[in-house]
Amino acid sequence: MVKNNLLKENERIDSLQRNGYSIIQNSTRFCFGMDAVLLTEFVNLKKGDRVIDLCTGTGVIPILLCAKSQAEHFEAVEIQEETADMAKRSVILNNLEDRIDVKCEDLNNLKSVFENASFDAVTVNPPYMIPGKALVNPDESKAIARHEIKCTLKDVLSESSRLLKNGGKLFMVHKPERLDEIIVAMKEVKLEPKRLRIVYPRIDSKPNMILIEGAKCANAGMIVEKPLIIYDESGKYTREVAKIYESDDE
Repeated sequence: MVKNNLLKENERIDSLQRNGYSIIQNSTRFCFGMDAVLLTEFVNLKKGDRVIDLCTGTGVIPILLCAKSQAEHFEAVEIQEETADMAKRSVILNNLEDRIDVKCEDLNNLKSVFENASFDAVTVNPPYMIPGKALVNPDESKAIARHEIKCTLKDVLSESSRLLKNGGKLFMVHKPERLDEIIVAMKEVKLEPKRLRIVYPRIDSKPNMILIEGAKCANAGMIVEKPLIIYDESGKYTREVAKIYESDDE
């Protein structure tokens, strides 16, 4: 079967429940989680937009956004060669070669790849943790995905600003404990925070994610949206989250 010919050792094909799309994942490497799905739901794109997804991993965000939006083209950037290769094969798996281009590059070296102000939107699910402040996973690929080993928050925001046109949008998921740092760092590179949503596992718990939108060279003023609660009192997804995860595949 053609699909199986795209798989390598320890890999599997998971349904994304959108437009019949699937993704290749490796059980021994970092797999995408709820943060990527929630970020995709948070993103607003216009018809014809050119979008770049930094720290793309296996490419789940641009693939899901192909199902959700009428954006014209996605560039997906991943520093880890094996992970980028999985993303490329997932693009082929879904026949999205005309909409998604995956590049194995260090985001700190993108000046030689993409010109300034080349994109209408940047999406990014970056490494959240600072080395030395959290236990680093002994698996190198997982450590790079979760910790600021190959790039820092400032690297991500600086490059996002360079890549965006004036008025272009940044959409990022991160950790709430770094919100003050994120807002300061965004403003330093002319990315004005415009929209914020805080995610809570349960209504009585501490938040564990933030979804933030910024705009290049925009006026000040940020909307704080209602909280997103993941689980209800019975431990099931809330109605809003269940709707996000509803399949549109027949």
